[in-house]
Amino acid sequence: MSATAAPFGLRPAFHPSGLDRAVALANGIEAVSTSGNTSLGYASNIFKGAPVKMNTAGYIENISGNEAFLGAFAGVEWTDATGRRRVSNFWPANESFQVGSVIAYYYQDPNIVYEIQAAGTLTQGSIGDQFDLTNPTAGSTSTGLSSASMSTTGAGSGATNQLRVINLAPYPDNDWGDAYVIVRAKISQHQYGQIRVSNTNYTPIAV
Repeated sequence: MSATAAPFGLRPAFHPSGLDRAVALANGIEAVSTSGNTSLGYASNIFKGAPVKMNTAGYIENISGNEAFLGAFAGVEWTDATGRRRVSNFWPANESFQVGSVIAYYYQDPNIVYEIQAAGTLTQGSIGDQFDLTNPTAGSTSTGLSSASMSTTGAGSGATNQLRVINLAPYPDNDWGDAYVIVRAKISQHQYGQIRVSNTNYTPIAV
């Protein structure tokens, strides 16, 4: 049984085409300040599996609250101030890097199906309903993994939230009614304008 709260963020499970590759974005982390050939990077940790968005300057960053987002963070590489190439599954807050050396990896295809642990119990009746993320920026600097989970409060009829549950994650120790069930879900509020569907009669809602 999924009896322990051990959230891991958004974990890609599959894509209908069979391809769930991450996007590589050159200069993907915004610099807070630059001196010479070295920049001080984004001031918050971005953990693997964290829900991320594209900011107005074209950089990847954490989401804030229950907003639309692109997908899940997958890792980052950069050249540090000493010239050493660094590869990490998460972005360390305030990390210094050589200008132009950062590559951020993230998933953005709206058709990717993710696995995520709920913050409590759910029944099979949650299939088709929509739920928001909880603790979207939390994580561990030891493992680099996100601690984001999914709320158990559904949007209900005529409303939209960030994720739509489509199934149970098929593990032998995971079932509906478990204390912290792991589900499969798709993004229902995608930053790039995916059609969002209400829970009343599946009428498309203008984005």
